[in-house]
Amino acid sequence: MGHRDIPVLETKRLILRGPEPEDYPDFKATFASYRSRFMGGPLNAYEAWMLYAAEIGHWEIRGFGMWMVHLRETDETVGMAGGWSPAKWPEREIAWIIWPEQAGQGYALEATHRVRQFYYDQGWETAVSYLDPKNLDSIRLAERLGCTKDHDAPTVDGSDVVYRHPSPDALRGTQLAHGIDMEIAHYQDPLFKPKGWAID
Repeated sequence: MGHRDIPVLETKRLILRGPEPEDYPDFKATFASYRSRFMGGPLNAYEAWMLYAAEIGHWEIRGFGMWMVHLRETDETVGMAGGWSPAKWPEREIAWIIWPEQAGQGYALEATHRVRQFYYDQGWETAVSYLDPKNLDSIRLAERLGCTKDHDAPTVDGSDVVYRHPSPDALRGTQLAHGIDMEIAHYQDPLFKPKGWAID
């Protein structure tokens, strides 16, 4: 599968498409910002360009990768979600990042849940997320997706923690899957106003 064959995924609010050149400015701005501190940033212009090229190339090399997350109503990008497995990664990862100005609206939960469903339909039996132990928002999101800390799994470089996603069988038709769908439905409801600061 080359990057021109990247499938399009949809949810009620979002359309997930492969990364395109016109998406790069938002990516660059995010990875140059404090928002990216848990994902190797902030990056300079050259580093951001190289990472974005890697996002596109990952689809060519691995046959899977990260999607750009677009709002269905406006087509603007709000972040990325998908699979990630560069050289030396112990396992295939499900990863996400939301642009700073779009955080707190449930987009990461909605997009990542859809991405995981797709990969499980493609035959994945497991996946992990490698998280910085100080990245409490992403840890909380992983937990809301049903992930649990896997103390026995190898990490990328020893400074990250591994959160294991529930298997397809552990999700299929379960209370956990129903709870995730309900939370996403709340965010999709235009009348829903979460109290306090919502976490992606």
